[in-house]
Amino acid sequence: MRAILVVITPLLFSACSNQQGRYDMHNDKAPERVLRTIHVEDAHPKYEPYSLAGNKDYTLNGQSYKILRKPKGYQEAGIASWYGEKFHGHRTSNGEVYDMYSMSAAHKTLPLPSYVEVTNQNNGKKAVVRVNDRGPFHNQRVIDLSYAAAKKLDVLKTGTAPVSLRLISPEKPKEDEWHSARHHAYYVQLAALSDGLKANQTAEQLAKSHGLPTHIARRDQVYRVRFGPFYDRGQAQQAMRTAKQHQLPGAFIVTEALVSTDSSVTSAKTDNQ
Repeated sequence: MRAILVVITPLLFSACSNQQGRYDMHNDKAPERVLRTIHVEDAHPKYEPYSLAGNKDYTLNGQSYKILRKPKGYQEAGIASWYGEKFHGHRTSNGEVYDMYSMSAAHKTLPLPSYVEVTNQNNGKKAVVRVNDRGPFHNQRVIDLSYAAAKKLDVLKTGTAPVSLRLISPEKPKEDEWHSARHHAYYVQLAALSDGLKANQTAEQLAKSHGLPTHIARRDQVYRVRFGPFYDRGQAQQAMRTAKQHQLPGAFIVTEALVSTDSSVTSAKTDNQ
Protein backbone atom coordinates (compact mmCIF):
# COMPACT_ATOMS: atom_id res chain seq x y z
CA MET A 1 0.00 0.00 0.00
CA ARG A 2 2.91 2.36 0.71
CA ALA A 3 4.04 2.10 -2.91
CA ILE A 4 0.60 3.12 -4.09
CA LEU A 5 0.53 6.20 -1.89
CA VAL A 6 3.96 7.36 -3.05
CA VAL A 7 2.87 7.78 -6.67
CA ILE A 8 -0.21 9.86 -5.94
CA THR A 9 1.55 13.20 -5.50
CA PRO A 10 3.51 13.17 -8.80
CA LEU A 11 0.32 12.41 -10.69
CA LEU A 12 -1.43 15.35 -9.08
CA PHE A 13 1.37 17.67 -10.17
CA SER A 14 1.19 16.19 -13.65
CA ALA A 15 -2.53 16.92 -13.84
CA CYS A 16 -1.92 20.52 -12.81
CA SER A 17 0.77 20.97 -15.45
CA ASN A 18 -1.66 19.93 -18.18
CA GLN A 19 -4.37 22.41 -17.26
CA GLN A 20 -3.09 25.09 -19.63
CA GLY A 21 -4.00 22.86 -22.56
CA ARG A 22 -7.32 21.95 -20.91
CA TYR A 23 -8.37 25.60 -20.90
CA ASP A 24 -6.83 26.66 -24.21
CA MET A 25 -9.63 28.14 -26.33
CA HIS A 26 -7.63 28.05 -29.57
CA ASN A 27 -9.56 26.54 -32.51
CA ASP A 28 -12.80 26.21 -30.54
CA LYS A 29 -15.92 26.55 -32.70
CA ALA A 30 -19.66 26.14 -32.98
CA PRO A 31 -20.98 22.73 -34.07
CA GLU A 32 -20.85 22.10 -37.81
CA ARG A 33 -24.36 20.65 -37.72
CA VAL A 34 -26.75 22.24 -35.26
CA LEU A 35 -29.34 19.97 -33.66
CA ARG A 36 -32.94 20.86 -34.36
CA THR A 37 -33.73 20.69 -30.67
CA ILE A 38 -31.42 22.55 -28.28
CA HIS A 39 -32.05 22.67 -24.54
CA VAL A 40 -32.74 26.42 -24.45
CA GLU A 41 -34.93 26.06 -21.37
CA ASP A 42 -33.30 27.64 -18.33
CA ALA A 43 -31.52 25.43 -15.84
CA HIS A 44 -33.79 24.72 -12.87
CA PRO A 45 -32.09 25.80 -9.63
CA LYS A 46 -32.26 23.26 -6.83
CA TYR A 47 -30.21 22.60 -3.72
CA GLU A 48 -27.15 20.49 -4.51
CA PRO A 49 -24.18 19.63 -2.29
CA TYR A 50 -20.98 21.03 -3.73
CA SER A 51 -19.05 18.59 -5.91
CA LEU A 52 -16.17 16.58 -4.51
CA ALA A 53 -13.90 17.78 -7.31
CA GLY A 54 -13.25 21.25 -8.65
CA ASN A 55 -13.74 23.15 -5.41
CA LYS A 56 -10.17 23.58 -4.19
CA ASP A 57 -8.15 26.79 -4.53
CA TYR A 58 -5.84 26.48 -7.53
CA THR A 59 -3.13 28.19 -9.55
CA LEU A 60 -3.10 28.43 -13.33
CA ASN A 61 -0.56 30.23 -15.49
CA GLY A 62 0.94 31.83 -12.39
CA GLN A 63 -2.41 33.24 -11.23
CA SER A 64 -3.95 32.00 -7.97
CA TYR A 65 -7.71 31.59 -7.59
CA LYS A 66 -9.61 31.19 -4.32
CA ILE A 67 -13.00 29.49 -4.40
CA LEU A 68 -15.74 31.62 -2.83
CA ARG A 69 -16.61 29.99 0.51
CA LYS A 70 -19.63 32.20 1.23
CA PRO A 71 -20.98 33.10 -2.21
CA LYS A 72 -24.53 34.00 -1.17
CA GLY A 73 -25.45 37.42 -2.56
CA TYR A 74 -22.76 37.26 -5.25
CA GLN A 75 -23.21 39.66 -8.17
CA GLU A 76 -20.72 40.64 -10.84
CA ALA A 77 -20.57 42.45 -14.16
CA GLY A 78 -18.12 41.89 -16.98
CA ILE A 79 -17.64 40.18 -20.32
CA ALA A 80 -19.13 36.80 -21.18
CA SER A 81 -17.74 34.46 -23.83
CA TRP A 82 -18.81 30.97 -24.86
CA TYR A 83 -17.20 27.61 -25.54
CA GLY A 84 -18.40 24.90 -27.86
CA GLU A 85 -17.46 21.88 -29.93
CA LYS A 86 -13.80 21.59 -28.88
CA PHE A 87 -14.86 20.72 -25.33
CA HIS A 88 -18.12 18.88 -26.09
CA GLY A 89 -18.09 15.42 -24.48
CA HIS A 90 -15.04 16.12 -22.31
CA ARG A 91 -14.92 16.25 -18.53
CA THR A 92 -15.69 19.51 -16.77
CA SER A 93 -13.72 20.62 -13.71
CA ASN A 94 -16.10 18.85 -11.33
CA GLY A 95 -16.02 15.56 -13.25
CA GLU A 96 -19.23 15.88 -15.22
CA VAL A 97 -19.39 15.71 -19.02
CA TYR A 98 -19.63 19.00 -20.88
CA ASP A 99 -22.73 19.17 -23.08
CA MET A 100 -22.68 22.32 -25.21
CA TYR A 101 -26.42 21.92 -25.84
CA SER A 102 -27.29 22.23 -22.13
CA MET A 103 -27.66 25.42 -20.09
CA SER A 104 -24.32 25.39 -18.31
CA ALA A 105 -21.32 27.67 -17.80
CA ALA A 106 -17.79 28.00 -16.46
CA HIS A 107 -16.66 30.43 -13.75
CA LYS A 108 -13.29 30.89 -12.09
CA THR A 109 -14.25 31.01 -8.39
CA LEU A 110 -17.92 30.13 -7.79
CA PRO A 111 -18.43 26.77 -6.02
CA LEU A 112 -19.39 23.88 -8.28
CA PRO A 113 -22.22 23.49 -8.97
CA SER A 114 -23.84 26.93 -8.71
CA TYR A 115 -26.81 28.51 -10.45
CA VAL A 116 -26.43 31.95 -11.98
CA GLU A 117 -28.83 34.29 -13.75
CA VAL A 118 -27.00 35.92 -16.66
CA THR A 119 -28.30 39.11 -18.29
CA ASN A 120 -27.00 40.31 -21.64
CA GLN A 121 -26.69 44.06 -21.11
CA ASN A 122 -26.83 44.72 -24.85
CA ASN A 123 -30.34 43.34 -25.33
CA GLY A 124 -31.77 42.58 -21.86
CA LYS A 125 -32.08 38.86 -22.55
CA LYS A 126 -31.70 36.55 -19.52
CA ALA A 127 -30.75 32.93 -18.96
CA VAL A 128 -30.26 30.75 -15.89
CA VAL A 129 -27.23 28.49 -16.15
CA ARG A 130 -25.69 25.80 -13.98
CA VAL A 131 -21.99 26.44 -13.37
CA ASN A 132 -20.05 23.16 -13.44
CA ASP A 133 -16.69 24.12 -14.93
CA ARG A 134 -13.73 26.48 -14.48
CA GLY A 135 -12.90 29.41 -16.76
CA PRO A 136 -12.71 31.61 -18.73
CA PHE A 137 -8.99 32.28 -18.38
CA HIS A 138 -8.78 35.05 -20.94
CA ASN A 139 -8.54 38.79 -20.40
CA GLN A 140 -11.22 40.15 -18.06
CA ARG A 141 -14.01 37.73 -18.95
CA VAL A 142 -16.19 36.65 -16.03
CA ILE A 143 -18.12 33.68 -17.41
CA ASP A 144 -17.93 31.14 -20.23
CA LEU A 145 -21.36 30.15 -21.52
CA SER A 146 -22.29 26.87 -23.14
CA TYR A 147 -23.30 27.02 -26.79
CA ALA A 148 -26.99 26.73 -25.85
CA ALA A 149 -26.78 29.52 -23.24
CA ALA A 150 -24.91 31.77 -25.67
CA LYS A 151 -27.58 31.11 -28.29
CA LYS A 152 -30.38 32.05 -25.86
CA LEU A 153 -28.58 35.26 -24.89
CA ASP A 154 -27.75 36.07 -28.52
CA VAL A 155 -23.98 36.00 -27.96
CA LEU A 156 -23.06 33.58 -30.75
CA LYS A 157 -22.65 36.19 -33.48
CA THR A 158 -20.70 38.69 -31.40
CA GLY A 159 -18.59 36.07 -29.60
CA THR A 160 -18.59 38.11 -26.39
CA ALA A 161 -21.04 40.43 -24.66
CA PRO A 162 -21.26 42.58 -21.52
CA VAL A 163 -23.31 40.76 -18.91
CA SER A 164 -24.36 40.97 -15.30
CA LEU A 165 -24.37 37.88 -13.08
CA ARG A 166 -26.57 37.12 -10.09
CA LEU A 167 -26.13 33.99 -8.00
CA ILE A 168 -29.27 32.00 -7.24
CA SER A 169 -28.98 30.18 -3.90
CA PRO A 170 -31.71 27.54 -3.37
CA GLU A 171 -32.36 26.82 0.30
CA LYS A 172 -31.28 23.48 1.69
CA PRO A 173 -34.28 21.28 2.57
CA LYS A 174 -35.10 20.96 6.25
CA GLU A 175 -32.98 18.36 8.00
CA ASP A 176 -35.84 15.92 8.51
CA GLU A 177 -36.77 16.14 4.82
CA TRP A 178 -33.11 15.88 3.78
CA HIS A 179 -32.38 12.81 5.88
CA SER A 180 -35.66 11.10 5.10
CA ALA A 181 -34.81 11.26 1.40
CA ARG A 182 -31.68 9.20 1.98
CA HIS A 183 -32.21 5.48 1.50
CA HIS A 184 -28.66 4.33 0.78
CA ALA A 185 -25.12 5.23 1.68
CA TYR A 186 -22.34 4.73 -0.84
CA TYR A 187 -18.68 4.00 -0.15
CA VAL A 188 -15.69 3.59 -2.44
CA GLN A 189 -13.51 0.74 -1.18
CA LEU A 190 -9.79 1.41 -1.70
CA ALA A 191 -7.85 -1.19 0.30
CA ALA A 192 -8.25 -4.10 2.70
CA LEU A 193 -5.60 -4.39 5.41
CA SER A 194 -5.05 -6.71 8.38
CA ASP A 195 -3.25 -4.05 10.46
CA GLY A 196 -5.56 -1.51 12.10
CA LEU A 197 -2.79 1.05 12.61
CA LYS A 198 -1.76 0.92 8.96
CA ALA A 199 -5.40 1.21 7.96
CA ASN A 200 -5.76 4.41 10.00
CA GLN A 201 -2.56 5.84 8.55
CA THR A 202 -3.68 5.00 5.02
CA ALA A 203 -7.08 6.57 5.56
CA GLU A 204 -5.50 9.77 6.91
CA GLN A 205 -3.10 10.03 3.96
CA LEU A 206 -5.84 9.45 1.40
CA ALA A 207 -8.15 11.99 3.05
CA LYS A 208 -5.37 14.58 3.05
CA SER A 209 -4.32 13.85 -0.54
CA HIS A 210 -7.81 13.97 -2.04
CA GLY A 211 -9.86 16.11 0.34
CA LEU A 212 -12.50 13.38 0.57
CA PRO A 213 -14.08 11.82 3.66
CA THR A 214 -12.65 8.41 4.59
CA HIS A 215 -14.14 5.53 6.54
CA ILE A 216 -12.78 2.27 7.93
CA ALA A 217 -15.05 -0.75 8.10
CA ARG A 218 -13.82 -3.65 10.24
CA ARG A 219 -14.98 -7.20 9.72
CA ASP A 220 -13.25 -10.47 10.68
CA GLN A 221 -9.96 -8.72 11.52
CA VAL A 222 -9.89 -7.06 8.10
CA TYR A 223 -9.89 -3.26 7.92
CA ARG A 224 -11.43 -1.91 4.74
CA VAL A 225 -10.37 1.66 3.91
CA ARG A 226 -13.06 3.51 2.01
CA PHE A 227 -14.04 6.95 0.76
CA GLY A 228 -17.45 7.97 2.11
CA PRO A 229 -20.12 7.88 3.15
CA PHE A 230 -21.82 9.54 0.19
CA TYR A 231 -25.57 9.92 -0.08
CA ASP A 232 -25.58 10.63 -3.79
CA ARG A 233 -24.50 7.90 -6.18
CA GLY A 234 -23.06 10.42 -8.63
CA GLN A 235 -20.66 11.66 -5.95
CA ALA A 236 -19.58 8.09 -5.20
CA GLN A 237 -18.94 7.43 -8.90
CA GLN A 238 -16.90 10.59 -9.10
CA ALA A 239 -14.86 9.56 -6.06
CA MET A 240 -14.24 6.15 -7.64
CA ARG A 241 -13.03 7.80 -10.85
CA THR A 242 -10.70 9.98 -8.81
CA ALA A 243 -9.29 6.92 -7.05
CA LYS A 244 -8.71 5.04 -10.30
CA GLN A 245 -7.04 8.05 -11.89
CA HIS A 246 -4.58 8.13 -9.00
CA GLN A 247 -3.25 4.58 -9.10
CA LEU A 248 -6.03 2.82 -7.18
CA PRO A 249 -7.42 0.74 -10.07
CA GLY A 250 -9.14 -1.76 -7.79
CA ALA A 251 -11.51 0.83 -6.29
CA PHE A 252 -15.17 -0.14 -6.35
CA ILE A 253 -18.44 1.16 -4.95
CA VAL A 254 -20.18 -0.46 -1.99
CA THR A 255 -23.87 0.33 -1.54
CA GLU A 256 -25.35 -0.04 1.94
CA ALA A 257 -29.04 0.36 2.72
CA LEU A 258 -29.68 2.75 5.58
CA VAL A 259 -31.54 1.06 8.41
CA SER A 260 -32.82 2.22 11.77
CA THR A 261 -30.42 2.12 14.72
CA ASP A 262 -32.37 -0.66 16.42
CA SER A 263 -31.69 -3.04 13.56
CA SER A 264 -28.49 -4.99 13.08
CA VAL A 265 -29.21 -5.94 9.48
CA THR A 266 -27.56 -3.97 6.68
CA SER A 267 -28.00 -4.78 3.03
CA ALA A 268 -24.89 -4.21 0.93
CA LYS A 269 -23.78 -4.78 -2.64
CA THR A 270 -20.77 -3.83 -4.72
CA ASP A 271 -20.17 -2.68 -8.28
CA ASN A 272 -17.53 -1.09 -10.45
CA GLN A 273 -19.60 1.50 -12.32
